[in-house]
Amino acid sequence: MNEQPLIQALNSLPDNAQEPVVGNIFISQFCKELGYDITEVFPSFSTGNGGEAVDFALRHNRDSSDIFINTGANPQVLIEIKGRDINLSEGTAQYKSTVKQINKYLLAPNCKSVQWGIITNSLHIQLFRKHGKVIYPASRCLEINKININEITRQIKQKIENTIRALTLAIYNNKGGVGKTTTTVNLAAILTLLGKKVLIIDFDPNQKDLTNALNLKQNTETLYSLLEDKNNNISFKDVFRTYSIKYKKMNKIFSFDIIPAHSKLADLGEDQIKQLFKLNRLSQVLEKLKMYYDYILIDVPPNWRFFSRSAIIASDVVLIPTRPNDIFSLENAAITIKKYIPEIQQFKKDGSPIALPVFWNGEKVTDSQRETAFNYIDDIIEKSKKDQECPFDLQPYFYPYLKNYMKDNQSRHIFEVPYSAHIVNATFSKMPSVYQHKISYSYYLDLAKEYFVQ
Repeated sequence: MNEQPLIQALNSLPDNAQEPVVGNIFISQFCKELGYDITEVFPSFSTGNGGEAVDFALRHNRDSSDIFINTGANPQVLIEIKGRDINLSEGTAQYKSTVKQINKYLLAPNCKSVQWGIITNSLHIQLFRKHGKVIYPASRCLEINKININEITRQIKQKIENTIRALTLAIYNNKGGVGKTTTTVNLAAILTLLGKKVLIIDFDPNQKDLTNALNLKQNTETLYSLLEDKNNNISFKDVFRTYSIKYKKMNKIFSFDIIPAHSKLADLGEDQIKQLFKLNRLSQVLEKLKMYYDYILIDVPPNWRFFSRSAIIASDVVLIPTRPNDIFSLENAAITIKKYIPEIQQFKKDGSPIALPVFWNGEKVTDSQRETAFNYIDDIIEKSKKDQECPFDLQPYFYPYLKNYMKDNQSRHIFEVPYSAHIVNATFSKMPSVYQHKISYSYYLDLAKEYFVQ
């Protein structure tokens, strides 16, 4: 009985196969199994970042005049390969270095069209999804063998061929009063002005701040109805509310959809909620909507109970607002990154969600306040590294631009969205500040560009 091609390729590799051998024997067959022929695989693809090149770029040919191997334009998938002597087991130094490398390639000038990244040494493989500037795991780093290679390849192919449109984003901090709702509403508004289709969800039924901030009333069907509906009898259109406004600067109407909070959920105790709904129920509901939106934003309550955990499970990434003068918001951000998100990653088993670097949300920060906050964050980072039970490197989440551990204030940069009177007063007008004031537009445009829009 003849071996299947991928299994044959694996069996043909020497135990110490170096990168060129892995590429020639394994990757060539792997690309075929993903559905790409030889004219759709571009080796040593220039990323446009200096002289750097990724090992392979893939894209299906569009027609006879657009052959990818000839044009090298608009790649869809990048593959970075390593030799078998490179340890790609998740968490190793070589794994982390390779992840950093593929992330750099995915964000390079010639790779803006890329939606997927793969790292492999023929012993391990991992798939990453890129959405704008956001890169997050679409699988764990999986060990490859002749028993599972065909199934792993099939799953990777299915995900690439059915690329989900939406990035699902939870705005969360276990500390209240850090501007989660303000961030959710204004980020949604700025994304609409950038041409994105956006859905926001008020998943804090106790406070309902987002629902109240936009002066929304319930439709006949509600968020509770959606969660309860196991037989797909309810139309999403009966649950949504649409917020529309004519933006004078562009003389054009912009809108985003909202699922308001529902008081019935607030009336139920934690035990009752758990009896009615599984933790992944919101995720199941949103799965049906991901092809219709570019972004789904969830306003998450400041606790770690059912609603918060469910929202994080439903998300690809978590955006964490903090305040520089609120040490509890910084400490809770660290707890979220170090404890809560890994808990959900274990539950989901696909490597998601990931935490985005924290940002400061609030009044303008003086140099003195900034230095005080930096010193406190330094202490949080050092204590986390030295934690004997669970050492964790928080530095990338607080100081994403820190280089060579030099603690100057330029490299200890944390992105800031300063509050202004315009942002605060917009709450009373029941309208996102972004649509009203130039300064708010500027702040949240910078936020969108910092984290999401490439």
